[in-house]
Amino acid sequence: MMIYTLTLNPSIDYIVHVKNVQLGELNRMEDDFKFPGGKGINVSRILHELMTETIALGFIGGFTGDFIEYWLKNEGVNTDFTRVAGDTRINIKLKSNVETEINGIGPKISVEEANALLNKLSQISSEDIVVLSGSKPPSLSGDFYQKVANLTREKGAEFVIDTTSNELKTILPFRPLLVKPNLEELEAIFGIQMNGLDDVIKYGNKLLELGAQTAIVSMGGNGALLFTGEDVYQGINPKGNVKNSVGAGDSLIAGFISRYVETKDVVSAFQLGIASGSATAFSSDLAKRSEILSLVNKVGIKRLDSANLY
Repeated sequence: MMIYTLTLNPSIDYIVHVKNVQLGELNRMEDDFKFPGGKGINVSRILHELMTETIALGFIGGFTGDFIEYWLKNEGVNTDFTRVAGDTRINIKLKSNVETEINGIGPKISVEEANALLNKLSQISSEDIVVLSGSKPPSLSGDFYQKVANLTREKGAEFVIDTTSNELKTILPFRPLLVKPNLEELEAIFGIQMNGLDDVIKYGNKLLELGAQTAIVSMGGNGALLFTGEDVYQGINPKGNVKNSVGAGDSLIAGFISRYVETKDVVSAFQLGIASGSATAFSSDLAKRSEILSLVNKVGIKRLDSANLY
């Protein structure tokens, strides 16, 4: 079996540290870092750290795409990207007295390039899992994720999806193995405002009613909730110094899937997922295997009894 990740709009994340940035003036960097970005790519990198077989799919192009391929090859992550005529985007993360992000739009994807990627996906088997992560370039058809979900289902494979609230809602009827909205995304999906844990539980369960097999609702520093259809579990983050929130949610998904394919135990998978997300949050880049494994036993998991649910 193979875990494929799909990143439709990857990036180079260019992280720039400037002390007290002054708009309209010449500013000098204190330091800078460049990493391959994109939610699916992050998932593949953590899966590889956890020694779980993975292949990263998606669209890449230009010298920026070459950078991403070279970086992943250097780490030993398998890729089978679809080359496109345009350049892969660069996202700027300006870290100063306040944090500012400037995200690129991404390349224009032609119909032929989109079909080439779908053709790659048509080779998957019923043993495989496809992880659909992140936004898509504006040039792709609005129903592209639905096409991918439908294709995956036709092949008898499972899929995980982590994308914008509007896209997520349209994919739920395809019965994803796992969805992972945060609180803001959960509010957007249902057009409501959460008022406490009871609301989170109510609307987390609605994700299952609409088709998801399993759901994790991440709550930032307050941990996460796991919805299994039978029980609701609360995961408590281990303590640590948060350095970087980028990629933490992707790491959670990777940790969950890595353990799930090994054991089919969603609670144990949830625990490794939280450890993976926390380890990345405590790191400058994505977490290393040793950092993840050192946190597993520090993750608190408790089942919420019926008195807590409603």
